[in-house]
Amino acid sequence: MSFYTSLTGLKAAQSDLATVSNNVANVNSTAFKKSRTNFGDIFAAAPMQTTTQVAGQGTRITGIQQQFTQGTVETTDKTLDLAITGEAFFTVKTPPPTLQVSYTRNGAFKLDDNRYVVDTVGGRLQVFPWNAAAVPPAINTAAQTDLQIPLTKPGFPTIQLSSVGVTVDGTVTATFADSTTQVLGQVAMAAFPSNEGLRQKGDAHWEATLQSGAPVYGTANAGLYGAIRSGALERSNVDLTEELVALIAAQRNFQANAKAIETASTISNAIVNLRS
Repeated sequence: MSFYTSLTGLKAAQSDLATVSNNVANVNSTAFKKSRTNFGDIFAAAPMQTTTQVAGQGTRITGIQQQFTQGTVETTDKTLDLAITGEAFFTVKTPPPTLQVSYTRNGAFKLDDNRYVVDTVGGRLQVFPWNAAAVPPAINTAAQTDLQIPLTKPGFPTIQLSSVGVTVDGTVTATFADSTTQVLGQVAMAAFPSNEGLRQKGDAHWEATLQSGAPVYGTANAGLYGAIRSGALERSNVDLTEELVALIAAQRNFQANAKAIETASTISNAIVNLRS
């Protein structure tokens, strides 16, 4: 039995090594969220058996959980680089015909050939339409639209775009050569009852699940949605020093379980060879 007990320890240490290695590999990935491997003990006994005389049967992985702590905000001076100082996510949607909605903390946005604001995987940033009261007409999915930056002033094709600005509450404003401005929308933010329940898609993108709960939409600089910083990006929340220490600990755990298997093998050989 000790062989199998130590084998569970080897598997657990191997999974821990894989998780820590993935964290270290993504130390420079924008908005990456580190993970932690959680373990639980295995114990089984017959109903009439005295549990104080029964040893455990090893360990098992109860889950690999992402840690959604805030990463360091790094200044880039690019207007469409957006960082969230809070717990919310940007909402992005792939172009037709797929129209798949996902959520990201990676605010490295840029313009595509149709002047839509897209993220690193081509998803279009979603905004709420603007109204005179400076309040989105409805905080829901149906009210969201793709953010598109015009090249010229609407209705005046000879007046060129001068600059684009994004405020802390996510209001996107275009300034034209004649010094007039136009509000293009307000960035749609999403929050979830349980961030840990989100399903990873890679490239700092997630999608909602039953475990995460349905997204609750809102605007930046209000409550838990946090503020938006233009000209900045959120770095990975991986602390390299902590991960290297965890890497050493996982390696030692693996070696200790391997040594336990070696010891059990030596004892078994000694018993087998008693008669000789």
